[in-house]
Amino acid sequence: MEAVSMQQRKKIHPHKFTLWIAIGSIIMMFAGLTSAYIVKSGQPNWQDVKTPQVFWYSTATILLSSLTIQMALRSFKQREMNRYRQLMAVTMILGAVFIVLQWNGFMQLWNSGIQFKGVAGAGQFLYVIFGLHALHVLGGAIALIVMLIKAFFGQTKTYASTGIEVMATYWHFVDILWIYLFVFFIWIK
Repeated sequence: MEAVSMQQRKKIHPHKFTLWIAIGSIIMMFAGLTSAYIVKSGQPNWQDVKTPQVFWYSTATILLSSLTIQMALRSFKQREMNRYRQLMAVTMILGAVFIVLQWNGFMQLWNSGIQFKGVAGAGQFLYVIFGLHALHVLGGAIALIVMLIKAFFGQTKTYASTGIEVMATYWHFVDILWIYLFVFFIWIK
């Protein structure tokens, strides 16, 4: 009986397994897109892009939101529900600030002439790659809203932390993905 119990504890939860499969797929997609960017950037008509300063602020914001969601997870596990709710709210606010800062950064790029036109130039790659990242962040923000609603209005009968663990892992992933993309575009231009 004890061996079966130990075996069950070693299994990964289906939601976590699904998340890791999705993360692997997303990583492969972005690796392909950034590889294509490197290949295309060697062409003679390639236009370099100056990174707007606001992207530094958005990077700090998403890093801070990663910290707050990790603190929220810890608070949930310690059954400090008021602190958990507060930290989830702060994470949601930071996520919204990140989205607004990203929008401002891309509006600056657009207004500086880096647009989605021409022969597969930097603008097209930037908007496709960052647009896909934005969709993933938006999905995370929607999940944060759902978690926040559950935190404030749901009944906590059990303290199963799988949902918040999955959410935190995904949020950390979009954070790391943004940092990768940001560093990539600063160095590759």
